[in-house]
Amino acid sequence: MTSAISEGIKISVETFYQHEYSNPVNGEFMFAYRIMIENHNSFPVKLLRRHWFIYDSNGSVREVEGEGVVGVQPQINPGKNYQYVSGCNLRSELGKMHGKYLMENINNEKQFEVLIPSFDMSAPFKLN
Repeated sequence: MTSAISEGIKISVETFYQHEYSNPVNGEFMFAYRIMIENHNSFPVKLLRRHWFIYDSNGSVREVEGEGVVGVQPQINPGKNYQYVSGCNLRSELGKMHGKYLMENINNEKQFEVLIPSFDMSAPFKLN
């Protein structure tokens, strides 16, 4: 598991290779990731947007931006957390992702960025 804290928000990421949704012969490798967002601030926050950078070991880089995460813009109260699971497809057995969330302090409506730490995605058979 990878974790980092920025702007009072702790982001933890755990990845899983999705064997049943992958087809290595066709260069299709599917990964799932679980993200936990913990609010260590004294104010509630709302996750407005996400911005991802996805690196495949074949040299390709993708950028993905959008509103919220998995279709929602969660509010996270002080001392609470929010977690979700999403996925990423790669064309090779190895890759990594990192990014940032745009959040808003609910009390004063000020926006700020929270860094999502870089995490690896590796097909288990590649590690042998």
